[in-house]
Amino acid sequence: MILNKEYINTCMAAKGIKTQADLAKRMGITKSQMSVILSPQFNPIKSNVIKLANILEVSPVDLLNTDKREFIKTETSKTTSYVKGIELFAGAGGLALGLEEAGITTIAHIEFDKACCNTLRKNRPEWNVIEKDIHEISFSQYLGEVDIVTGGPPCQAFSYAGKKLGFEDTRGTLFHEFARCVKETNPKLFLMENVRGLLSHDHGRTFTTIIDVLSSIGYRISYKVLNAAYYGVGQKRERIVIIGIRNDIKGEFIFPEPDKTMTTLRDALYNCPQSPGIEYSEKKRKVFELVPPGGSWVDLPEDIAKEYMGKSYYSGGGRRGMARRIAWDEPCLTLTCSPSQKQTDRCHPDETRPFTIREYARIQSFPDDWEFTGTISDQYKQIGNAVPVELAHRIGKSIIDFFSNQTENN
Repeated sequence: MILNKEYINTCMAAKGIKTQADLAKRMGITKSQMSVILSPQFNPIKSNVIKLANILEVSPVDLLNTDKREFIKTETSKTTSYVKGIELFAGAGGLALGLEEAGITTIAHIEFDKACCNTLRKNRPEWNVIEKDIHEISFSQYLGEVDIVTGGPPCQAFSYAGKKLGFEDTRGTLFHEFARCVKETNPKLFLMENVRGLLSHDHGRTFTTIIDVLSSIGYRISYKVLNAAYYGVGQKRERIVIIGIRNDIKGEFIFPEPDKTMTTLRDALYNCPQSPGIEYSEKKRKVFELVPPGGSWVDLPEDIAKEYMGKSYYSGGGRRGMARRIAWDEPCLTLTCSPSQKQTDRCHPDETRPFTIREYARIQSFPDDWEFTGTISDQYKQIGNAVPVELAHRIGKSIIDFFSNQTENN
């Protein structure tokens, strides 16, 4: 399977892509990797061919030399490179990038935060980024245009009056906007992700309402909690993934299989490039110098632990998040919006400092060339709130498999 470089150059010109470096950036790979893919001696993997075709807006078959088109139409339909989606609450692009790597084309990325929108536009100029309040968007314009709706609405409690709540009763919440998008676009499938705590939020009533509402608008629901550390991410980050399949669509969604072992911090940070980051205060640095890799406040002398933790010292419960230094051969604890919050400390294994921006991004499985915009604080926040890219990639491949089976069965 050899690519037709002359045809690719023609497509690049039509799209206003001037150099291979620019094309590589849009694919999320390095310039040298792009050169290898386009080399006449190289046989690229199909996922890269599909990604390239999506960027150039052509069929994957068209990219191949005419005498090498073993990647036939039946195969391209099997990989469903034309699965189209709309993403809500796009953030800094973790979910969207992972789905793109799986071969899914998202035709609209909706996000209200300016710094996040700037990040999306900087890395993917061709993406349709809609910087607008979601309450003001009519989704009916996408009816019949999208196969999937994706996103993770922030968790909010609903107002109860001792009765089962329906779609209209959830108005005012961001979940309602997600459900409204599903209702107005009528996709074959939706993906909603959130923190594991959604299951117990408001004594479980929030989650029950979400499932009831999504079921009432015509979808059968399955869900599973996935620990990102078992899906190629160097971080113990648990997310609940909710999949809805439209009632008239046959088939069952199969969640991705976990790895047998966790990805470690050492795996994630191997050869990580240098970048800016925040520093500890001198007082805090002296505390962390007493903590070994894998240790926490329990390893501190009692008087220092009491002073550092304050009232938390007496709360009990065996919490190990405070004054936590991560070890190389374990996954990082879940990243937060700031790497130096006292309740959720995450210290580098060897150096007495928080993780840098690029280390934070690596732990979230972002590629090194994915740039974040805004202040240092903005960047940490964007990364900390993101869906890990590799977790999204694996979920995306399961979505592709589902649509592939639909194609085969039809």
